[in-house]
Amino acid sequence: MKKLLENDVTDERVFHQRRKILTALGISGSSLLLPNVVYADNSGTQATLLKPTPEENIIGYNNFYEFGVSKQDPQHYAKSFKTNPWKLTVDGAVNNPLTLDWDDLHQRFTTEERIYRFRCVEAWSMVVPWLGFELNQLLKLADPTANAKYVRFETLYDPQQMPGQRDRYTGGGIDYPYVEGLTIQEAMHPLTLMATGLYGKDLLPQNGAPIRLVVPWKYGFKSIKSIVKITLTEQQPLNTWQRLAPNEYGFYANVNPEVDHPRWSQASERIIGSGGLFSSKRQATLPFNGYADEVAWLYQGLDLKANF
Repeated sequence: MKKLLENDVTDERVFHQRRKILTALGISGSSLLLPNVVYADNSGTQATLLKPTPEENIIGYNNFYEFGVSKQDPQHYAKSFKTNPWKLTVDGAVNNPLTLDWDDLHQRFTTEERIYRFRCVEAWSMVVPWLGFELNQLLKLADPTANAKYVRFETLYDPQQMPGQRDRYTGGGIDYPYVEGLTIQEAMHPLTLMATGLYGKDLLPQNGAPIRLVVPWKYGFKSIKSIVKITLTEQQPLNTWQRLAPNEYGFYANVNPEVDHPRWSQASERIIGSGGLFSSKRQATLPFNGYADEVAWLYQGLDLKANF
């Protein structure tokens, strides 16, 4: 079986110009800053740059149905969730299958702080200062084969610790474990992060401890939490929300203000932390959540309205 080299799965523009990409994004030392993004008030005038969302909002306002469907449920019901010891396996179309523990996830890879925009499919947004490492570091260690076209992710299945997995009503009617997926090119992109912390501290359980995915140009449900398994595969994985409601949630889930959710507009978003959780302050949604210059080429020739 042919070994898949890094430049087979990473577009040449990223493979040869990673430093240029990070510089353009505003990297400084070990910190990667979000693109300059402005919001418009009701008159359409441009206002101040976005700032990181207050920490209390990030840790207190979450979608993590394994702990309940209310935004406050994860903080309440995940308090005793055990994240150490932990095992994350990497298997499938790889030459070097891996099993990593908590120490590996926090010490084995080059960690950076990255301040990313976060856009939920429910039309609210945050700005989050993550700590983590590029997913491509992990995938290169596993050494993908030529058959690795997609990357499938799976959340821990532990109904004893996760009440939403015990009860379909509490857990939003989802069949667990939660599954997500990316193309290999998306997974190898330098913006795609495996997060182990935020605001300079280890992740809390409600935010996906001990390790979660962060893909800043996609809707938040793609950024799967509390990952225990990563499988490289030739076939596109069927993701949890895609399986549950394919007319509402596609495989790609790129932030796109021109493609509405069947039940609401995606043209604008409510800013969490701007005057309280229920503030009405809104801003225009940007294509690819403001990261179009860095990632739009991944979808060249793809109809983004049909492939939502």
